[in-house]
This record gives sequence, structure tokens and C-alpha cells, in this order.
Amino acid sequence: MKLWSKDATATSQLVEQFTVGRDKEFDALMAPFDVQGSMAHVAMLTEQGLMTAEENELVQKELTNIHTEVLQQGFVLPADVEDIHSYVELLLTQRIGEAGKKIHTGRSRNDQVAVDIKLFLRATLQEVKQETETLFSLLITLSEQHKDKLIPGYTHLQIAMPSSAGMWLSAYAESLVDDMEMLAAAYAITNKNPLGSGAGYGSSFPLNRKSTTEKLQFATLNWNSVYAQMSRGKTEKAVATGISYIAATLSKLAYDCCLYINQNFGFIKFPDELTTGSSIMPHKKNPDVFELIRAKCNRIQSTPNELTLLINNLPSGYHRDMQLTKEILYPAISDLKACLQMTCLMLSHMEVKADILKDEKYKYLFTVEAMNDLVNKGVSYRDAYREVGNQVDAGTFSYDYKQLLHTHEGSISNLCLDDITAEMKKVLAKF
Repeated sequence: MKLWSKDATATSQLVEQFTVGRDKEFDALMAPFDVQGSMAHVAMLTEQGLMTAEENELVQKELTNIHTEVLQQGFVLPADVEDIHSYVELLLTQRIGEAGKKIHTGRSRNDQVAVDIKLFLRATLQEVKQETETLFSLLITLSEQHKDKLIPGYTHLQIAMPSSAGMWLSAYAESLVDDMEMLAAAYAITNKNPLGSGAGYGSSFPLNRKSTTEKLQFATLNWNSVYAQMSRGKTEKAVATGISYIAATLSKLAYDCCLYINQNFGFIKFPDELTTGSSIMPHKKNPDVFELIRAKCNRIQSTPNELTLLINNLPSGYHRDMQLTKEILYPAISDLKACLQMTCLMLSHMEVKADILKDEKYKYLFTVEAMNDLVNKGVSYRDAYREVGNQVDAGTFSYDYKQLLHTHEGSISNLCLDDITAEMKKVLAKF
């Protein structure tokens, strides 16, 4: 028997399989949060006189037991139950009797799903925040460690100006700061309580939505019952946008690593056990981990667009289309967490080559330095540009890169790592 069943009429098995889809797989992920939502709702019903104190005590005790059960590794929904919401109610009714049948009072499955998703995404965003913070800290540490190791900088993939391994790595650290701003915005949108909105039009029961908001530790609630349901899909898209920013940073960093490990660059290297070989070429050390990070993160960046296409042409009110947001977003979040972890693993074992710029092919990195030296001696900028350009054309240009000194904020000799770290701390405080 399903929650919405009214009599003995049966639904076609094909229709049921099609409409359920992968929902049970994702319901297992949301199970602990469904129980938390029920615990808050039952406590509120008791406060409002819709359940007795004795019933509340009985239900809360058994919900605590169920919460422990669904947290067990390998938990899956039984094949003969429709979803996590009906499963929790079924277990309660089997174990404690009539009181278990009252927990759906004043609720629709719509607002149950909505609050489960919000609670799940809120917890998941905290996990993404922690993983990103770990990578950020590693990048800052490596930036300090390698700040004096010079590498070429490129524009248009042409040798441009001198950079350093520290400057390269700290650029990605600061990129994560902006990414976390987007994630924090998604967190703020997620951290609002939809519970009590029913099917999207409220309830004639005297519910206290502020009470469940406090009990579930939401920052505030979705005040309008219609909008509480309209936030389905929109919340997921906000989260997808947040994770897509982090994915963009990881993808670019992964691409850099694929280039820099290449023998024609040779700036960095990794232990053999972190690279892969070739079935035919014994010399190969392929950056497969970074290639897959790049690929997965590029795919993650498509998630907001995929969600847009799913929800963009829907009117207000609930529609079953929303069910598919889970199978679009949840795997993307899982992939991002794995990519963050693997990026940390790879970078923590990275070696950076010293004295890279001694190679003759990098001498033109210093044309701007030579030109600036002439300007400092009183030569006009335009004449200095022409003079150095003529030296390059004549093949007579040379420069001692050991004279290199950049002092302004964010330059090679002044990476401002403490300032970048302070910016990240301010963003993290928003969660």
C-alpha cells in the first residue's frame, strides 16, 4: 500500500518502474535527514496539541532507533516499500502501533521531500566546504614552499613573462576563495526551511513552521508555501552553480598539471605509482588522474545547464519532473568531492624542478624586465620597447634572471599568502 493509495486498484508495474526510476537509490542517501525532519515535525505537532506528550515520547524514541539503523553502512530501502517516507511511517506503525500513523499529520510528501533535500544538501555543502578548505590549505603551503622556484608564464601558450611555482599554485588558492563565495551563496539559499508548506498551499492544521525551523537549525524558512515548493529545483540549481565554480578551478589546475608534467615542459613530476603506463611504450608516465579530474569537472560544469533545461519551462506548483534533479545533482556532488580528494593526493606528492629558467629557450621571458631597466635609466617606454625588440630580432638579447625583483602585491616576490588566507577565512565564516 502506498501513501497515496485509496483502494485496491493496482498501478501497472511498468508505470511504477518508470516513475520510481532511481529514486530509491537516492532515498537511501536522504534517509537520515527524513528521520530528522519527522522528529522535528512530531515535536511541533505535540507543541500544537495535535499529538500527546506520551505519543511524542514513544515516536521520538523509535525514530532515534530508526535514525541509527539508516546510518548503518550499506543501508538500502527494502524492495517492497515505495520510498523512505512511507518506510519510516511503516516501521513506526509496526513497532509502536497507532502513534506511528499520526506523523504525516499536516504534511505532504512534497514538503517531506523538500526538507529532506534541503537537509541533505546543507550537510553535503559542509562536506564540500571541508574538502575545498583542505585543498586551499595545501595550495598555500606548497606556494610558500616553492615560492623561489621560477617557471615560465604563458599567454596564448607562448612564452610570456617569468612566474614561479608559488605564484602558480597560490593563483589557484585564491581562485578557490571566489569559488567558496558562490558555494556560500548556495548554502544560504539551501539553509531555509520548506517544511509545513504541505503540497504547496499550506495546511488548515495550526502548524508552527518557526518551531520546526528552529529544531532543524535552519537559518530561516521559505515563508510563502507556494514558493517553498517553487524552491525545488531552484535550490538544486544554486548548489550546482556553486560546485561548478570549484569544478572550473580544478579543471584548469588539472590541465596545467597535464602540461607541466609533459617532457617538453618538465616543470613538475609525480611518483610512478600516481601515474600510469602505456601498453606499448615503456617510457610513458601518463597523468591519467589529472585527465579524469579535468573530464569529470568539465562534466560537473554542465550540471547547472542540465537543471535549467529540466525546470525552466514549468509553472508554479509541484511537478514530477523535479524528481530528476536528484539524479542530475547528487552524482555531480559525489564526483566533485572525489576530484578534490584526488587533487590533494596528487599535489601532496608533487615535485617541482629547480633552475628551470636556466634553459636557453626561456631567455625571452625577460624582455619586459630588460625594457623596464632601460626605462628606469631614463629611456622612454617606446624607445626602450624598440631597442629590446631589435635585440630580439638580431639574436643578441640576453638577461641575467637572477636580477629579477617584483615587489608589488601579488607579484613573484610578494605573493600575499597571508592576505589570501584571511580572505578565505572570511568566506568560510559564512557557512
